[in-house]
Amino acid sequence: MDQQLIAGYAPSQPVARMENHGPHMLKVVMQSGHDLFARVGSMIAYEGFVQYEPNPPAVRQRASQWLTGEGAPLMRCHGDGLLYLADYGANVVVLNLNDESISVNGTNLLAFDAHLEWGVQRVKGMAKFAGQGLFNVAVTGTGWVALTTRGQPVVVDCGRGEDETSVDPDALVAWSTHLKMKGKRSFKASAMIGRGSGEAYQLGFSGQGFVVVQPSEDSADRLRARG
Repeated sequence: MDQQLIAGYAPSQPVARMENHGPHMLKVVMQSGHDLFARVGSMIAYEGFVQYEPNPPAVRQRASQWLTGEGAPLMRCHGDGLLYLADYGANVVVLNLNDESISVNGTNLLAFDAHLEWGVQRVKGMAKFAGQGLFNVAVTGTGWVALTTRGQPVVVDCGRGEDETSVDPDALVAWSTHLKMKGKRSFKASAMIGRGSGEAYQLGFSGQGFVVVQPSEDSADRLRARG
Protein backbone atom coordinates (compact mmCIF):
# COMPACT_ATOMS: atom_id res chain seq x y z
CA MET A 1 0.00 0.00 0.00
CA ASP A 2 1.21 3.50 -0.83
CA GLN A 3 1.46 5.09 2.61
CA GLN A 4 1.42 8.57 1.09
CA LEU A 5 -2.17 8.05 -0.01
CA ILE A 6 -3.38 7.72 3.59
CA ALA A 7 -0.82 9.95 5.32
CA GLY A 8 -3.25 12.84 5.38
CA TYR A 9 -5.62 10.90 7.63
CA ALA A 10 -3.03 9.93 10.25
CA PRO A 11 -3.53 11.52 13.70
CA SER A 12 -1.24 14.37 14.67
CA GLN A 13 0.60 14.49 17.96
CA PRO A 14 -1.84 15.63 20.67
CA VAL A 15 -1.32 19.10 22.09
CA ALA A 16 -4.29 19.20 24.50
CA ARG A 17 -6.45 16.90 26.59
CA MET A 18 -9.24 17.13 24.00
CA GLU A 19 -9.02 18.17 20.35
CA ASN A 20 -10.66 17.53 17.01
CA HIS A 21 -9.41 15.03 14.47
CA GLY A 22 -11.30 16.50 11.56
CA PRO A 23 -14.70 18.09 12.11
CA HIS A 24 -16.52 14.86 13.08
CA MET A 25 -14.19 13.11 15.52
CA LEU A 26 -12.88 13.81 19.04
CA LYS A 27 -9.42 12.75 20.22
CA VAL A 28 -8.88 12.52 23.99
CA VAL A 29 -5.57 12.00 25.79
CA MET A 30 -6.34 9.50 28.55
CA GLN A 31 -4.18 9.38 31.71
CA SER A 32 -4.61 7.43 34.92
CA GLY A 33 -6.45 9.52 37.49
CA HIS A 34 -8.03 11.74 34.81
CA ASP A 35 -11.26 9.92 34.02
CA LEU A 36 -13.76 10.91 31.39
CA PHE A 37 -17.53 10.70 31.03
CA ALA A 38 -18.59 9.94 27.45
CA ARG A 39 -21.83 9.19 25.67
CA VAL A 40 -22.57 5.48 25.60
CA GLY A 41 -21.78 4.03 22.16
CA SER A 42 -19.50 6.92 21.13
CA MET A 43 -16.15 5.05 21.28
CA ILE A 44 -14.89 4.29 17.78
CA ALA A 45 -11.19 3.47 18.50
CA TYR A 46 -8.48 3.73 21.12
CA GLU A 47 -4.74 3.20 21.52
CA GLY A 48 -3.21 1.94 24.73
CA PHE A 49 -5.18 0.63 27.70
CA VAL A 50 -8.61 2.19 28.18
CA GLN A 51 -11.52 0.67 30.09
CA TYR A 52 -15.20 1.58 30.21
CA GLU A 53 -17.84 1.45 32.93
CA PRO A 54 -21.39 1.93 31.60
CA ASN A 55 -24.05 3.31 33.91
CA PRO A 56 -21.64 4.18 36.77
CA PRO A 57 -23.02 5.13 40.21
CA ALA A 58 -22.44 8.85 39.57
CA VAL A 59 -24.75 8.69 36.57
CA ARG A 60 -27.44 6.69 38.35
CA GLN A 61 -27.45 9.12 41.28
CA ARG A 62 -27.49 12.38 39.32
CA ALA A 63 -29.34 11.60 36.12
CA SER A 64 -32.50 9.71 37.01
CA GLN A 65 -34.52 12.11 34.82
CA TRP A 66 -32.17 11.46 31.91
CA LEU A 67 -32.82 7.74 31.55
CA THR A 68 -35.14 6.38 28.90
CA GLY A 69 -36.13 2.74 28.98
CA GLU A 70 -33.33 0.70 30.54
CA GLY A 71 -30.43 2.59 28.95
CA ALA A 72 -28.02 5.05 30.55
CA PRO A 73 -26.57 7.94 28.58
CA LEU A 74 -23.00 8.02 29.95
CA MET A 75 -20.07 5.69 30.53
CA ARG A 76 -16.97 6.35 32.62
CA CYS A 77 -13.68 5.94 30.74
CA HIS A 78 -10.30 5.50 32.44
CA GLY A 79 -6.80 4.36 31.56
CA ASP A 80 -3.79 5.52 29.54
CA GLY A 81 -3.73 6.11 25.81
CA LEU A 82 -5.62 7.91 23.07
CA LEU A 83 -9.39 7.63 22.83
CA TYR A 84 -11.43 8.51 19.74
CA LEU A 85 -15.12 9.39 20.01
CA ALA A 86 -17.81 10.27 17.49
CA ASP A 87 -21.60 10.37 17.23
CA TYR A 88 -22.94 9.21 13.85
CA GLY A 89 -20.80 11.72 11.91
CA ALA A 90 -22.05 14.80 13.79
CA ASN A 91 -19.75 17.81 14.05
CA VAL A 92 -17.69 17.95 17.24
CA VAL A 93 -17.08 21.18 19.17
CA VAL A 94 -14.44 21.25 21.93
CA LEU A 95 -14.72 23.74 24.81
CA ASN A 96 -12.16 24.42 27.55
CA LEU A 97 -14.01 25.79 30.57
CA ASN A 98 -12.14 28.11 32.92
CA ASP A 99 -14.18 28.21 36.13
CA GLU A 100 -17.28 28.53 33.96
CA SER A 101 -20.67 26.88 33.68
CA ILE A 102 -22.63 25.85 30.60
CA SER A 103 -26.04 24.33 30.05
CA VAL A 104 -26.08 21.67 27.31
CA ASN A 105 -28.87 19.91 25.48
CA GLY A 106 -28.43 16.31 26.62
CA THR A 107 -28.52 14.95 23.06
CA ASN A 108 -25.54 17.18 22.18
CA LEU A 109 -23.26 16.23 25.08
CA LEU A 110 -20.46 13.93 23.84
CA ALA A 111 -17.84 13.88 26.63
CA PHE A 112 -16.46 15.86 29.57
CA ASP A 113 -13.80 15.58 32.26
CA ALA A 114 -15.09 13.49 35.16
CA HIS A 115 -13.83 15.95 37.77
CA LEU A 116 -16.20 18.66 36.55
CA GLU A 117 -19.37 19.26 38.53
CA TRP A 118 -22.45 18.28 36.58
CA GLY A 119 -26.09 17.44 36.97
CA VAL A 120 -29.42 17.34 35.18
CA GLN A 121 -31.47 20.45 35.88
CA ARG A 122 -34.83 21.81 34.92
CA VAL A 123 -34.69 24.67 32.42
CA LYS A 124 -37.19 27.33 33.36
CA GLY A 125 -39.30 28.72 30.57
CA MET A 126 -38.65 25.88 28.10
CA ALA A 127 -41.91 23.98 28.53
CA LYS A 128 -43.89 26.42 26.39
CA PHE A 129 -41.83 25.68 23.29
CA ALA A 130 -43.07 22.84 21.13
CA GLY A 131 -40.69 19.91 20.94
CA GLN A 132 -38.55 21.01 23.85
CA GLY A 133 -37.86 18.99 26.94
CA LEU A 134 -37.63 20.41 30.43
CA PHE A 135 -34.12 19.26 31.36
CA ASN A 136 -30.55 20.10 30.32
CA VAL A 137 -27.16 19.05 31.64
CA ALA A 138 -25.27 21.76 33.55
CA VAL A 139 -21.46 21.36 33.56
CA THR A 140 -19.35 23.59 35.84
CA GLY A 141 -15.68 24.08 36.68
CA THR A 142 -12.33 24.08 34.92
CA GLY A 143 -11.82 21.38 32.33
CA TRP A 144 -12.77 20.04 28.92
CA VAL A 145 -16.19 19.47 27.37
CA ALA A 146 -17.05 18.16 23.90
CA LEU A 147 -20.39 18.80 22.20
CA THR A 148 -21.90 17.53 18.96
CA THR A 149 -23.93 19.53 16.46
CA ARG A 150 -25.85 18.69 13.30
CA GLY A 151 -23.71 20.63 10.85
CA GLN A 152 -21.14 23.34 11.48
CA PRO A 153 -22.39 25.48 14.37
CA VAL A 154 -22.16 29.17 15.10
CA VAL A 155 -20.94 30.30 18.53
CA VAL A 156 -22.39 33.72 19.28
CA ASP A 157 -20.61 35.91 21.82
CA CYS A 158 -23.48 37.65 23.59
CA GLY A 159 -21.14 40.12 25.33
CA ARG A 160 -20.14 41.98 22.17
CA GLY A 161 -23.03 44.39 22.26
CA GLU A 162 -26.14 45.43 24.08
CA ASP A 163 -28.48 43.77 21.58
CA GLU A 164 -30.26 40.61 22.65
CA THR A 165 -29.39 37.37 20.84
CA SER A 166 -32.50 35.46 19.72
CA VAL A 167 -32.35 31.73 18.98
CA ASP A 168 -34.79 29.15 17.65
CA PRO A 169 -35.07 26.77 20.62
CA ASP A 170 -34.99 23.72 18.32
CA ALA A 171 -31.55 24.79 17.03
CA LEU A 172 -30.12 25.62 20.46
CA VAL A 173 -27.22 23.41 21.63
CA ALA A 174 -25.67 25.10 24.69
CA TRP A 175 -25.26 28.42 26.48
CA SER A 176 -23.41 30.05 29.36
CA THR A 177 -25.62 29.55 32.38
CA HIS A 178 -25.20 33.09 33.75
CA LEU A 179 -26.79 34.59 30.64
CA LYS A 180 -30.27 36.00 31.09
CA MET A 181 -32.84 34.04 29.10
CA LYS A 182 -36.44 34.79 28.24
CA GLY A 183 -39.02 33.47 25.81
CA LYS A 184 -40.46 35.66 23.08
CA ARG A 185 -42.81 35.50 20.09
CA SER A 186 -42.32 36.78 16.55
CA PHE A 187 -45.95 36.68 15.50
CA LYS A 188 -49.18 37.85 16.98
CA ALA A 189 -51.42 35.07 18.15
CA SER A 190 -53.94 35.89 15.40
CA ALA A 191 -51.24 35.38 12.74
CA MET A 192 -50.19 31.94 14.01
CA ILE A 193 -53.29 30.03 12.90
CA GLY A 194 -52.11 27.31 10.55
CA ARG A 195 -48.48 28.34 10.98
CA GLY A 196 -46.22 25.39 11.84
CA SER A 197 -42.94 27.27 11.71
CA GLY A 198 -40.75 27.22 14.80
CA GLU A 199 -39.77 30.82 14.06
CA ALA A 200 -42.91 31.91 15.92
CA TYR A 201 -41.03 31.35 19.19
CA GLN A 202 -37.49 32.24 20.20
CA LEU A 203 -35.32 32.34 23.27
CA GLY A 204 -33.66 35.68 23.93
CA PHE A 205 -30.20 35.75 25.60
CA SER A 206 -28.43 38.77 27.06
CA GLY A 207 -25.38 39.38 29.24
CA GLN A 208 -21.80 38.14 29.18
CA GLY A 209 -21.36 34.67 27.68
CA PHE A 210 -21.90 32.61 24.54
CA VAL A 211 -24.59 30.58 22.81
CA VAL A 212 -23.95 27.57 20.55
CA VAL A 213 -26.46 27.13 17.71
CA GLN A 214 -26.56 24.32 15.14
CA PRO A 215 -27.83 24.64 11.53
CA SER A 216 -30.57 22.09 12.15
CA GLU A 217 -33.79 22.16 14.11
CA ASP A 218 -33.88 19.13 16.39
CA SER A 219 -37.27 18.74 18.03
CA ALA A 220 -36.57 15.21 19.32
CA ASP A 221 -36.48 14.29 23.00
CA ARG A 222 -33.64 16.40 24.37
CA LEU A 223 -32.48 13.81 26.88
CA ARG A 224 -32.90 10.61 24.92
CA ALA A 225 -30.36 7.88 25.67
CA ARG A 226 -28.31 6.25 22.97
CA GLY A 227 -27.93 2.49 23.24
